[in-house]
Amino acid sequence: MESKKDGVITLSNFVSYHQTQLESAGVPQHFWETLCRKLNEQIFDAGNTFQLLKIECENESVKPYWKVVVSREEGVEAKDPSHIYLIDHAWTYKVSEARSHLRVIGGLLERMKGLMGIKDDTTGDEAVEKVFTEMWKFNQTYTIGSASDVEERIPVWYILDEFGSAIQHSNEPTFRAVPFIHVPHQVPYTILFPIKDVAKGEEVTRDYVEGPVTHPDFRDVLLLPWFPKSFTLEDFRQEEPDEEYFLKGHTVESLPNLYADYASKLGPQTKLKVYSEYRFVNEYLKHPRFEVTYVEEDADILWYLHHFTDYRELGERNRFVYVNQFPFENVITIKDLLSIVSRRNSNDSGGCEWERLETKPLWLPTTFNLKTEVLKFVSYYQRRQEKGLDNHWICKPWNLARGIDTHITSNLNYILRLPFTGPKVAQKYIDDPVLYSRPECGDVKFDIRYVILLKSVKPLVAYAYKNFFLRFSNRPFELRDFDDYEKHFTVMNYSDSALLYRKLCHEFIEEFQRQYPEYRWGDIEAKIFKMLHELLVAAASREPPRGIAHSPQSRALYAADIMLAWWTDSDGHRVMQPKLLEVNWSPDCQRACEYYPDFYDDVFGLLFFDEEKDVFKLL
Repeated sequence: MESKKDGVITLSNFVSYHQTQLESAGVPQHFWETLCRKLNEQIFDAGNTFQLLKIECENESVKPYWKVVVSREEGVEAKDPSHIYLIDHAWTYKVSEARSHLRVIGGLLERMKGLMGIKDDTTGDEAVEKVFTEMWKFNQTYTIGSASDVEERIPVWYILDEFGSAIQHSNEPTFRAVPFIHVPHQVPYTILFPIKDVAKGEEVTRDYVEGPVTHPDFRDVLLLPWFPKSFTLEDFRQEEPDEEYFLKGHTVESLPNLYADYASKLGPQTKLKVYSEYRFVNEYLKHPRFEVTYVEEDADILWYLHHFTDYRELGERNRFVYVNQFPFENVITIKDLLSIVSRRNSNDSGGCEWERLETKPLWLPTTFNLKTEVLKFVSYYQRRQEKGLDNHWICKPWNLARGIDTHITSNLNYILRLPFTGPKVAQKYIDDPVLYSRPECGDVKFDIRYVILLKSVKPLVAYAYKNFFLRFSNRPFELRDFDDYEKHFTVMNYSDSALLYRKLCHEFIEEFQRQYPEYRWGDIEAKIFKMLHELLVAAASREPPRGIAHSPQSRALYAADIMLAWWTDSDGHRVMQPKLLEVNWSPDCQRACEYYPDFYDDVFGLLFFDEEKDVFKLL
């Protein structure tokens, strides 16, 4: 197959461009040549082989639907290399832009209404919301971006054209439909091919939940958008997984030899050399007992931005060198593991206040792993629904920051489609947050970041930096418009267009006490410090890989992000309850340095010389 004109590629080039993609999608090799030809010549010939049928029910309450059958007299043979077909995408979008697309792209809203069977008399914003609600039964997803950098991989959603959207589900499908990017033109398609022989008149079906199913019981749960079912009788109580769970996907780490002699060489006049990959350490560390070096081999302290793993080798090489990490600290810095560790603080056997379905500890928003606990999550969601409790959830990847691929919704169908873009946790959204009044824009959400300084695991020695950091939303909070980032999120550092509202902690405390005179900030902060202590105790209470390992050569800095929520206690009093959102490894400390130029002097003085300045010991 030779190149004949611009835009036409040979089969060998086609394979070199697409082989990895075709193999990972499971496209049999005997279809590749036909696929290449159809892409080159833009052949959309499904109409020669298939027919769309409209199915109407006598029961008028059941809306009609479409299905696809084979119309070719000879039927379709799975081994016949000609039977691979291109399907167009009617709409490609990012979720955050979906409503905007429906409002401004001409003809899109009406086309989606027709494709989804939404009544013609639905118009305007009502129609937009109806499409947004229904589209989770029709959309598919693929990911674009860097294969090596997970934070650059962006999930894209798409809806097939009318033909593709009419293909119904089967647990024993006759065809597969998989997304495919034509690399030379960077155009996405879906390719349809048979996996068994299909006779004339037989239905074309596919499996709607190909992909993230890890347990056979989960299929019915993931099929809920199309086949409703109650799971309220399932037990939603969570149990701690075994050791193997903590090791899945975890980079191998060696543990230090705790029997070696780690006697400190620190004396009253010792000066330590610091090698740092973080420029703000190099710029702001002015403490007289530290000296910045750019030669890693000369350093007494290694302050890395990459994950360090070989603690045994470090001790064998030099027992007097420190590193800014602890073995298996990921149990608090990865979201799903953080929730597991935090639940160790639940003292009652059920871990739940049944009337309000309030899980324990109170400072952890109820959190489920949508890969391993999706059945428990749906049971809990449906029980809340039965009780009329708020059911807004924030779904986010296990190990990403900056709000990447994060979603807020009360739509169960929406939530159940998100695991197809990668591992997620579903965390109860704080629907009644304590707000901060900004005169220029109203009552907004805010969160509080406390820096945690961990000196030792056995015994546990940890501190919180007293100067906390604040982040604010830019628009008044209300339980709607969840794709409005500046209303529902507080991190504005990563947007060029968003205003970054700055306020130092002492200014915040003064204004907070004015806005909430009946609540003492000192009492709230004491709750926060108690929460952080309980977390670290829980994290240190298990041996690795289920807990942070002790390492005499380790010191670490983490950032805990916290919100305040309103909660009614057993006496009927309305109280402010701290909620731990996440713990960050290697956090951005630029603002800390700009607000408090002695920040790294205080941090290093405490971690390496026991100088307790502007810190609170977590007891």
